[in-house]
This record gives sequence, structure tokens and C-alpha cells, in this order.
Amino acid sequence: MSEPLLDILKRGTVLLCDGATGTELQNRGLPQGDPPERLLLDDPDLVLALHRDYIAAGADIIETNSFGANRSRLAHYGLQDRVTELCLKATELARRAADESPRRVWVAGSIGPSGDIMEPLGPLSAKAAYDSFAEAAEALARGGADILFIETMMAQDEAAIAVRAAKENTRLPVAATMSFEKGKAGLRTPWGVDPATAVQALTEAGADLLGANCGRGFDDMVDIIAEMRPLTEKPLLAQANAGLPQWLDGRNVYPETPESILPDVNRLLHLGVNLIGGCCGTGPAHIRKMRELVDQFNEGKRS
Repeated sequence: MSEPLLDILKRGTVLLCDGATGTELQNRGLPQGDPPERLLLDDPDLVLALHRDYIAAGADIIETNSFGANRSRLAHYGLQDRVTELCLKATELARRAADESPRRVWVAGSIGPSGDIMEPLGPLSAKAAYDSFAEAAEALARGGADILFIETMMAQDEAAIAVRAAKENTRLPVAATMSFEKGKAGLRTPWGVDPATAVQALTEAGADLLGANCGRGFDDMVDIIAEMRPLTEKPLLAQANAGLPQWLDGRNVYPETPESILPDVNRLLHLGVNLIGGCCGTGPAHIRKMRELVDQFNEGKRS
């Protein structure tokens, strides 16, 4: 039996996650504004090819194309009753690509925010949020995910509910990441959560791994991890955007190239991240360059 993922991280090996799903699928033909999950029904081969490309680039962990597969988000497209079907299909495709690889590749079930605002400021009740996250988590686990990534969370209560739903309804390890931006008050999510509060809230909810994703780029991610690392002994996950997008010729273009992110990737490794990858705007070329640094870093720790 292969070594459990958490054990590998606890002994100090850094693992490499894949890059973006949504923006990379848009680069490959997904129309702007269409949900990436629709491709699970309409063009599963395109999703499978993306997973294979990330594995070929060196990713140790690939994420399922299920970020928006919850009832609230899918209701905008008339797919709210197909959450389980879509999560199972997303996991099936990622699992197939992972199992084809001659080396060990893990599948992370991606769970994004609901897209609704929780009570009392919005319409989403705590129970509805819990049930929605539990539905997705159960299906991703049943489909063969090795770990669940609860990501791009911005509200503390919603993040905590998502973690609890995943922990209480599956036996999988759970990573939870929030999205921060730097402003006059320092690093905060759009709902005002700072990294220290995120560490405490996600830990209390039961997350096995903590961290950040999305945001303004790899340079901001360095500051986020620098704040989080002294506050927890849990493994840290960092997946930054390739900078802020610019609208050019009818599409979003992200400025941070595979080469330009390398100094910040090196800083993140030395700050103590345990899993590192990319978010919006990153693709297989970014992951291929990151693989080189991760290998050098792991080899240096062994020597």
C-alpha cells in the first residue's frame, strides 16, 4: 500500500499541485461565462486532456473540474439537480488520468464557495450551506478522490461550514484555503478575514491542511504564507494566480509568466509550504517550471 499523503507531507517532502482549471479550459475553447463543469457532459475529453497535460508537466496532485459543482452555482445553468452526477464524472476523469501515470498522482476533489451570501446578510442558511457542501464532498469521495480541496473561500463562517461538512461526511483529509488581497488594512479576504483569523477558524473547523489560493499573484502569496507559517504546524498549501488579469483581444491575459514566478516560488518553498501549485492564469508551462524548483528543493533537504 502506498504511503498516505499526509504522512509524506509530515516528513517534509513538498508536493506539487496542478494549475488552473477554469482559465486553462477557456484557453482551450470554453466560452467566457460558461461553467467549466458543463464540459463534463459536453466535452469530457477536453477535461481529461487537461489532467493529462498537468501530470506530464510534473504535478503530483490534480484537481477535479468541480469547483462550481454545488446547487447554488449550478442553479444559474439549470444543473442544480445534477451535482452528484457532475462530481462523480469529474472525479472519474481525474482518477483515470492519475491511474494512467507510471508515478503516484493524487486526485483532489475541488469544492469552491457556494456563490451565495449567508444569513443574516444573504439568503443562504447555515443548514443549506452544510447540505450543499456535504453533497459535493460525498460524491467526490465516492468517485475516488484522495483529498478534498475547499478553496477560494472568503467568508469565515462559510469556510468553516464547508470544512465541517467535508470532514463529517467523508473519511478524506481536507485542505482549506482562503483568498486574500493586500490593502490598507493588510492582507484580508473581501469579507475582512485576515490570515491569522483564517488559521484559527479553519483549524477549529477540523481542516488537515491550511493555506491560500487565488489572489493578486505569487508576490502577495509570499506575504500570506509568511504570516501563516508561524501560527500553525499543519501543512500549508499555496496556489496563487498568475497576477491580475488584463482584458486584451476579448479574453483575460495574466501577466506572470512561468519564468517570472520562480523567485517567489523559491521564497515560498523556503518559507515552509508543503503543497504548492497555481490558480487562475497558470497552466502546464507554469507547473513544469515549478517542478524543477520543487525537485531541487526536495533534493537539497535530502542531501
